[in-house]
Amino acid sequence: MPIKLFDSELKVMDILWSRGDTTAKDIADILIAQVGWSKTTTYTVIKKCLDKGAVERIDPHFLCRAIVSREQAQLFETRELIEKLYDGSEDQLIASLLGGKRLTPGGVEKLRRMVREMEASQ
Repeated sequence: MPIKLFDSELKVMDILWSRGDTTAKDIADILIAQVGWSKTTTYTVIKKCLDKGAVERIDPHFLCRAIVSREQAQLFETRELIEKLYDGSEDQLIASLLGGKRLTPGGVEKLRRMVREMEASQ
């Protein structure tokens, strides 16, 4: 099931994705240092992640574990972007990303390889 994560929730998720299971207190301490959030703000955002099913709470010590992987979040956000800005057209996204820029021979080969892999999996 796709889960929409907002920027604030992604800050919590980034910590869990990079550090693994982390206590809510440690997440709060990290975000106080990184972005100046209060503990209350951090705990509110963690609660939103819990309510959405992106994070699970493990007791004791309010240990948080990511249920949604970084890859799942990236895939959801990418699909949403393609639908919203490119009417569902992946090739239009690629054309926009390249936008007249010249690719290195290695970049061209990498794209070819990706396309071949996609064709083989269909």
